[in-house]
Amino acid sequence: MKKAKILFMGTPEFARVSLEQLVGDGFEVAGVITQPDRPAGRKMVLTPPPVKEFALKKDIPVYQPESVRDENFFGLLESVDPDVIAVVAYGKILPKYVLEYPPYGCVNVHASLLPKYRGPNPIAAAIMDGEKTTGITTIFMDEGIDTGDMILKEGIAIGENETFGELHDRLASLGGIVLAKTILQIENGTAKREKQPDFGISYTKKMDNNICEIDQTKTAREIHDKIRGLSPSPGAFMWLDGKKLKIYKSELISSSGGDNPLEIVREDGIVRILELQPEGGKKMGAKDFLNGRKNL
Repeated sequence: MKKAKILFMGTPEFARVSLEQLVGDGFEVAGVITQPDRPAGRKMVLTPPPVKEFALKKDIPVYQPESVRDENFFGLLESVDPDVIAVVAYGKILPKYVLEYPPYGCVNVHASLLPKYRGPNPIAAAIMDGEKTTGITTIFMDEGIDTGDMILKEGIAIGENETFGELHDRLASLGGIVLAKTILQIENGTAKREKQPDFGISYTKKMDNNICEIDQTKTAREIHDKIRGLSPSPGAFMWLDGKKLKIYKSELISSSGGDNPLEIVREDGIVRILELQPEGGKKMGAKDFLNGRKNL
């Protein structure tokens, strides 16, 4: 079995987990392409992507091109000369010449059970839609948005109160495992191609702060799913005394009461708020928030 020379393309923490899996499993990662360093945090400090930080620790060559559509990038491809390109949350659409360059193709890790939730925001979308399951799909990339032939699929259950952050971390781990299985199948010649069905297709959009406000006319289930689908970032919010109140954790209950009366009551149930952040304040439990208001 010939080992495949892998060029890894990815940027955020979700991608770093996949890269760590490949390196830990002994695959040959010949280089890493990631987005340029960007300002981050309140002080806007120039910060390297998580993928870059990990690659440098492992002495893997790192490249951060501003564009993947010019002659310089083609020269980079020729210098690395990969057998396969593994793409995990890279953040840019790859042109046709890149997709066709490696003999084994470009493989992508997508955080949904395709063809459902194609596009850039599948994890949050699945939670906000109240899905009970989601998963990872690896595909051979084509010029469409997550439309390529499927290789492997693995599903997981979504917890009743699971947040975006929690599900993100579980899917990142699963994504690394499924990617490693996929590359192994490519190396030994057993990788299968399955065309995506023409039904059950849906698309997601980039996260927009305009969707973060909680509509209290919605059902309790819809409100709860929005809160957890936007937690920890960008965070769902409601207005209280003319100021934003971000909500990070909630649960659905059937009857009110107890020592936490911070609730949104709807006909189909009650959303009990557990963790929040007042405008200009710090994140805290609902009980501490209420006690603070009593002492004003």
